[in-house]
Amino acid sequence: MSNADQPHEPAAPKGVRPDPVVVDPSPAGPLRVPSPPRPRGGGTLALALLLALLAVVLAVYVGWRQWQQQQGTAAASADAVNLQQRVATLETTVAGISSQRASLDRQLEDAAAVNRSLRDELLGQAERTRNLEDAVAKLAEKTLSGHDVMLLDETDSLLRMGAERYTLFHDAQGAAAAYALADQTLAAVNDGAFSGVRQSIEAEREALAKSQPIARAAALQQLVALRGALATLPLKPLDAAPSGQPLDAWSRIGHALASVVRVQREDGAPLAVADARFARELTALDLAQAQAALLAYDSDACAAALRRADASLSSQFDDRDQAVQQARKTLAGLIRQLPATRAVQLGAALTELRNLRAVHALNPAPASSAPATATDPATAKGGAHP
Repeated sequence: MSNADQPHEPAAPKGVRPDPVVVDPSPAGPLRVPSPPRPRGGGTLALALLLALLAVVLAVYVGWRQWQQQQGTAAASADAVNLQQRVATLETTVAGISSQRASLDRQLEDAAAVNRSLRDELLGQAERTRNLEDAVAKLAEKTLSGHDVMLLDETDSLLRMGAERYTLFHDAQGAAAAYALADQTLAAVNDGAFSGVRQSIEAEREALAKSQPIARAAALQQLVALRGALATLPLKPLDAAPSGQPLDAWSRIGHALASVVRVQREDGAPLAVADARFARELTALDLAQAQAALLAYDSDACAAALRRADASLSSQFDDRDQAVQQARKTLAGLIRQLPATRAVQLGAALTELRNLRAVHALNPAPASSAPATATDPATAKGGAHP
């Protein structure tokens, strides 16, 4: 058996006596050497090392905690210093704001005092303005001369003349001219109180201008030309079938027999010639009536006559002819050019003028004019009659 295969025996520590070896004298088996006892100082050394390690760890932890406490104390000191600075800044800002507020309060009090003084001055100015207006009104009543009275009378006459001309003859152009002269006459009056009357006169004059026919002379010329062209317009053929109606069997048989049997008038003019003359004369009469109504400013009668003439052209004359179509277009254009049938309400400007003259005490004969005003219902209602 080699040395490597032999078990190692622990060495005995110094100062320790080994146990005596007991040799068994019996030759029954090999010799057994008893194992030496383990040393007793190894556990103490490990415990000492463990305690030393714990002490080192505790010392490191205590040092680390002290370092953290120092760092926290430094940060808290810095935060406290920062807070103290911010508090000082806020105190300064609050002090500035308080001073500004006090200044604003003083300015608001000054502004309120100024506003009160301005309001008192404005009230005083309004009172003085009313006094001045009253004084000017009284002065205007006293300074109106006989020249102004004459101009107002002339204005009154012109307004009555224009209203009567429109009522009797439907002459909107003549009435508008009379209203224009009345406006020019009233403009020469040295009193601003009559400016409202001028506005009413202008409004009624514009209404008259809009109600009169547009290019009446041109419309009359077109009607004359149409009357002259009636003799050349072709009529509808007598044997033509009605437009839009198909020919049935009896109609075709009648047309076939018409070439064999023909009925004619022996005494007098032929039927076609008589019908053509009658249709042309009726259309010419309608156009003449339209001319007369246009000259009389009667829009309703003129429109009715033009529509009758257009119906005659449509029923008696050949619609396929270019001249007939052009004549119908001319009639349609004339109908569109006619003014509105609603009559213009006149008299508001005249009533306003008389009321202002009564207020200013300028009417020389109020007793004589009062019955005329009371007995005339058109004036009381603002109508066309004075």
